Amino acid sequence: MKLHRTLALTFFLSLLVGLPLAAQWAVTEKPDLDAIYKIKDEGLQRSKVMEIESYLTDVYGPRLTGSPNYNEAADYAQKTMKEWGLANVHTEAWPFGRSWQNQRFVALALTPRAYPLIGYPKAWTPGTNGPVTGEAVVAIINDDSDFATFKGKLRGKFVLSVAMRDVPAHFEAPGHRYTDAELVDLSKQPEAGRGRGGRGNFGGAQDFNRKKTQFWIDEGVAAVLDFSRGDGGTVFVQSPQGVSRDPKGPAQPAQVTLEVEHYGRIWRTLDKKIPVTLQMDIDNKFFDADQNAHNIVGEIPGSDNADEVVMIGAHFDSWHSGTGATDNAAGSAVMLEAMRILKTTGVKLRRTVRIGLWGGEEQGLLGSREYVKAHFADPENMQLKPEHAKLAGYFNVDNGTGLIRGVYLQGNEAVAPIFQQWMEPFKNMGMTTLTIRNTGGTDHLSYDAVGLPGFQFIQDEVEYDSRTHHSNMDVYERIQPNDMMRNAVIVSSFVYNAANRDDKLPRKPLPKPQPPAGRGRGTAQQ
Repeated sequence: MKLHRTLALTFFLSLLVGLPLAAQWAVTEKPDLDAIYKIKDEGLQRSKVMEIESYLTDVYGPRLTGSPNYNEAADYAQKTMKEWGLANVHTEAWPFGRSWQNQRFVALALTPRAYPLIGYPKAWTPGTNGPVTGEAVVAIINDDSDFATFKGKLRGKFVLSVAMRDVPAHFEAPGHRYTDAELVDLSKQPEAGRGRGGRGNFGGAQDFNRKKTQFWIDEGVAAVLDFSRGDGGTVFVQSPQGVSRDPKGPAQPAQVTLEVEHYGRIWRTLDKKIPVTLQMDIDNKFFDADQNAHNIVGEIPGSDNADEVVMIGAHFDSWHSGTGATDNAAGSAVMLEAMRILKTTGVKLRRTVRIGLWGGEEQGLLGSREYVKAHFADPENMQLKPEHAKLAGYFNVDNGTGLIRGVYLQGNEAVAPIFQQWMEPFKNMGMTTLTIRNTGGTDHLSYDAVGLPGFQFIQDEVEYDSRTHHSNMDVYERIQPNDMMRNAVIVSSFVYNAANRDDKLPRKPLPKPQPPAGRGRGTAQQ
C-alpha cells in the first residue's frame, strides 16, 4: 500500500511539472558537482560580466547592424576572446545592405516658447543637411481622399502625422519578476489555439504607406513627426515600415519619433490656432562601401569528442536610440562571460564549445539564419550539411537582464527530463521551470527551423517590454548585475553538461522544407 501511495504521488508530481513520467525514469544525468562548484565560484566571485556589458554599451553602443559602432564592438569582442585564449576567433560575413548611423540630432521649439525636444531619428532615414527651421502642422492621412486636403501646403513644414493620444498615469511598477503561480502556469501545456488567421489586407496597407511616404517627399516636408507607445521620457524607436537598405531603393523623408509629452504640447498649441515654429538639425550618415554584415565566432576546443559542437549565442546588434543594454548586450555579455568561465576554470569539455554573436537579429534573425544556412541546412530545401549531425545543441539568451528561471523546450519532450536534472543545482537561484511551449522572436528559432535542438531560457521580464526594449532607456543603468552573474553561471553549467554527456541532446523530427517568408534583404523589418 505504501508503494502504491508513493507511485501515485510520483505520478501526480510529474503531472504538476508537465514532464512525461516514463521519461523521468528512463533518463539519469550525472552532473559533475565539483565542476559546477568551480563554475559557480568563478562566475559569482570573480565575474567580468558587467565589465563586458559596460564596454558593449557605454563605449561602443548602440550597435545597429553594419554601423561603425557595431564593427568596433565586434573588434572588441574578438580581441577579448583572443586574450582569454579562445581558438578560431573570427567573423563571418553575409549580405545585408547599406549601414546607417546618426551622427547628430538637435531639436527645439522656437515659438511661441523656446524649449528643447526629446526625440530620435528613425533608422535608415535621411537627415536635414544642417539646421532647418519651419512651422509645425498637423497632417493626418488615413486614406486617398486626404492627399488632396494637404497637397501643396506642406513644403518646409514639420508634419505631425498621427493624432495625439491619452497618456494615463502608471499605477503599477514597470518592473516585474515571475511569481511562483505564473511559473506554474507557464509550465503547463498551452491550450490549442486557432492560429492568427489570414494576412488580411497587408499588401494594400504596404502600398498605401509607400504612397504616403512618396507624398511627403513630393511635398518637400522638413520632417515627419510621430510618437511611440512610451511616456515619461521613454521613447521607443526603430525604423519606418518598408524602409530600404538598398542604396537604389525607394526614398524616405526625414522622420523623427518625439517623446509623447512634447508631441502633445505642440499638438495642443496648434489646436488653439497658435503657430509653432520648430528647428531640427539631423545628421544621419549612410555607409555604402561594405554592404555585408558580420557574425562573430569563437571556440574552446573539445577533447575526445572535439568534432561535435555545443553552441551558445546571442544577438550582438541593437537599435540606435539607447545603447542596446538589455537588448541585447545583456545576452552577449552573458555568453562571452560563460566562455570566459569555462576557459578560466579549465573544466573538462569533451565537445567543442562555440559562441556565435549575431548581427541583423533586429531585422529578422538575419545573422543566425545565414549562419545556420551556411553550416547546417537551408530551411527552404532541408538539404542537410555534414555539420548538422555534429551539433549537440544550441542555447540562446535574448530576453533582457532578467534572471533565468527555466527553459522553453520548443516542443522537445525528450529533452525535458535531462534539463530537469541539470536545473537541480540552480533551484536555489530561482531556476525551477520547464515549459513545453515555444517562444519566438529570437535566434534559437533559426536552429529549430532546421531540426536542431535550439533553446531560449525563460527570464524574468524586469523592465524589458515596459521600458527598455527598443527604447532610449535601454542603457547600462537598467541592467541587474546579480541576475547577469547568475545567468552566466547557469549557461556555463548547461554548456558544460551538454559538452560532456555521452549523447547529443535529443532532436525533434526534421521539419519539412519551408517556403521563403517574403522578406527581401534590402528591407529593414521592425
